[in-house]
Amino acid sequence: MTAQTDFVPLQLCVLTVSDTRTPDNDSSGDYLAGALQAAGHVLHARGLLPDDRYRLRALVSAWIAEPAVDGILVTGGTGFTGRDSTPEALLPLLDKEMPGFGELFRAISVEEIGTSSLQSRAFAGVANATFLFALPGSTSACRTAWEKIIVHQLDARTRPCNLAGLRPRLREA
Repeated sequence: MTAQTDFVPLQLCVLTVSDTRTPDNDSSGDYLAGALQAAGHVLHARGLLPDDRYRLRALVSAWIAEPAVDGILVTGGTGFTGRDSTPEALLPLLDKEMPGFGELFRAISVEEIGTSSLQSRAFAGVANATFLFALPGSTSACRTAWEKIIVHQLDARTRPCNLAGLRPRLREA
């Protein structure tokens, strides 16, 4: 296999999970949508839903079922409050978990927020050959995840390896 030398734009969705944010004040969703487009990817769809595990699961399932969607970035609902239900809603949809993402995100976050990073239940995985990243709701956490991890892994030029390069092989039996 030859090394990828060209950027390959991916079709990505952004979902904000919040009981308090609106389209007018969704700074985390705005950041992710802008950052992925600035990196050369395509914003396939965007949503904003309250912390309701069944509505989350329904929308993300619909996106996962779309062959054109390469990845989904979810922000919010990963904490410990009674309404935080993103992991409970979305982990059952994954075909494979990516434990290294949450581990790496929390390790990087320690540098920024100290031991408060233990409160994050950020996770990632693959469902129906679609990458799913679940991030905390704060804009700074989304920035950390995007700039320090995701942008590099969704770039087929990243060496020694990247998630974008795996896309063609995700459906192998």
